[in-house]
Amino acid sequence: MGERTKRFYGWTVVGAAVIIAMFGWGIGFYGPPIYLEAVRAARGWPLAVVSGAVTSHFLAGVVVVANLPRLHRRFGLPMVTFIGAALLAAGVCGWAFAAPPWQLYAATLLSGAGWVALGAAAINAIIAPWFVCKRPAALATAYNGASLGGIVFSPLWAALIAWIGFPLASVAVGAVLVACVLIIAATILIHSPRSKGVEADGDEVGASLPGGDPTDACARITTPWRDRAFLTLALAMSLTLFAQIGLIAHLYSLLVPALGSQGAGWAAGLSTASAILGRTLVGWLMPQGSERRLIAAASLGVQMTGGVVLLAAAGTHVPLLLLGVILIGLGIGNATSLPPLVAQREFAREDCGRVIALMVASAQAAYAFAPATFGILRASLPEMTVFATAIIIQCAAIAAYLSGRGAYRRRAGP
Repeated sequence: MGERTKRFYGWTVVGAAVIIAMFGWGIGFYGPPIYLEAVRAARGWPLAVVSGAVTSHFLAGVVVVANLPRLHRRFGLPMVTFIGAALLAAGVCGWAFAAPPWQLYAATLLSGAGWVALGAAAINAIIAPWFVCKRPAALATAYNGASLGGIVFSPLWAALIAWIGFPLASVAVGAVLVACVLIIAATILIHSPRSKGVEADGDEVGASLPGGDPTDACARITTPWRDRAFLTLALAMSLTLFAQIGLIAHLYSLLVPALGSQGAGWAAGLSTASAILGRTLVGWLMPQGSERRLIAAASLGVQMTGGVVLLAAAGTHVPLLLLGVILIGLGIGNATSLPPLVAQREFAREDCGRVIALMVASAQAAYAFAPATFGILRASLPEMTVFATAIIIQCAAIAAYLSGRGAYRRRAGP
């Protein structure tokens, strides 16, 4: 980048978004499976009761994320982000201190509502005002914070809980979360391109595609649920994340027989590293003017190939198992970052935030049930069925992406 581009404040905002995503996913996404085991060990409650709390946590955020653009307009992005962090911190403490099960489920309402204010739709809302032509690279960088959240917080939670117990660990992490987000909201998120005297992308505004902002030529939509472009995009994202999260939830235990517990842990880390690599490469190397639905479908194709390789490994061939993990990992990050980029191309600027919030809400409502669904399949059918099921669902997601090609152009007209 040139010297002037380096000074563009938008990249400071991206750095802040990385930290927010790291906290959001590390505490609100990767945390609940760890909380589940901590609560079960401390209270002795049945696994079904505690597992239901994880599903409740993800479902609780659906209504909030669907209305996130409205909340941002009414209360402002900095305030909503800070309140989300406070709710998430209070909710996690509720997980830790819950006495009867009903208190645990009440806590999931707070944690679920709070984490989505730091999640996918929120990160897009933070980045969107600052970037148009460089949005793929900016979003890819920001969403890498989500992967860092898994890398940092999964072992951190385990270590803290073993050292000081879940209640004290929840208070300590919650306090750090609230303090960090408060500082970011008060010093960085309060700014806008206008307050900084710049336009989106700094001095390169409108340079990404012929005609400037690709959303300028898109017609407005009044009812997203009747719009083919939106429906196919929301369906594709929901199917992708359902297959991905269902598979990831069981991948570690499926790898243990061949790799051992330590080897399976390293394989999980390899998958996360591949996710960062895949998202970064797509975000920074995506050609200008490319059809983003095709890129999303291709990313799914890489994941499907990984599933086929894992099937071929038959649970025993270590090199194939590791190759399959890498291929699946390469598409993990793109499952979250590419749908908002498709929406940027296909919807008017004024509709984009609402569209992304609604499709994230749809996907979250779907993937909340993925671990349990894959668990039922695994318990009642051969274990390799998990990989075959993920492949079939990914095929359906590819079909959804491709079936929506050109729908926004027909909406816009000649």
